[in-house]
Amino acid sequence: MKHNWIITVALVVLFFVAQVSGLFIVDKYLIKNDEKPEWKSLPSIMGVDVERPDVAPSVSMWYMVLAIILGTVLILFIVSLKRVFIWKLWFLMSVVLCLQIALAAFLGDILALVLAILFGLWKVFVPNFFVHNLSELFIYGGLAVIFVPMLTPVYAIILLLLLTLYDMYAVWKSKHMIAMAKFQTKAGIFAGFMLPYVEKGKGKKRPRVRTAVLGGGDIGFPLIFSGTVLASMGLYSALVIAFFSTFSLFLLLLFSKKDRFYPAMPFLTAGCLVGFAVVNLIW
Repeated sequence: MKHNWIITVALVVLFFVAQVSGLFIVDKYLIKNDEKPEWKSLPSIMGVDVERPDVAPSVSMWYMVLAIILGTVLILFIVSLKRVFIWKLWFLMSVVLCLQIALAAFLGDILALVLAILFGLWKVFVPNFFVHNLSELFIYGGLAVIFVPMLTPVYAIILLLLLTLYDMYAVWKSKHMIAMAKFQTKAGIFAGFMLPYVEKGKGKKRPRVRTAVLGGGDIGFPLIFSGTVLASMGLYSALVIAFFSTFSLFLLLLFSKKDRFYPAMPFLTAGCLVGFAVVNLIW
């Protein structure tokens, strides 16, 4: 097991809560009808309207792939410069955007923006693991609200498969994903869940502080897929997929070994696909 039982269970619970809360946020933006699903507009940011690209799902999928590639290149550039402050500013803008969208599902736009800015500043410049992980529970719901309307379950599956191949290459071959994770963890600003804990030393070895992490992509992309299922098949179907993706994460953490890095997307994608198959068999 990669981490102890307490940390393993905590990561799994955080992941599941993020999936469920994200689905409820997405559901708040969905205008239900018997035909093609319609979506509420995104809240404006500082008076600036945010619009989703009006393109076909087949095109949207490639836009997202391109955005991931460009984002990765930019992060690696920041890592090479060792400019933590640049990373913090970029991270802050992303957090505020996604948090405002998530909170606006339940609150007014202005209040949602104020809270998003406050939590974003607290999270980035006065970090602690409680505020960090609490905000992460809602960030990916806001992210999903942006991208779910641009996809269908079929194209979301294709996206998951492409991301699985990318994740395997980035962790096992190029290892740049490991470099990015170490940079973010060292900076104390990590996109994803982050749980520090003390591991007891064996024999004469001193106890050491370890950090269990789960990357933001590993949280966000399964949620985007289950969000497309929510839009086409309903909330209960999406919750089934959330359960299976959570169970696949548990298996990964259970059978992985300490001090080794594993790509999570192959396991999460498998869980999503099994859940999707079960949903289609039941409904």
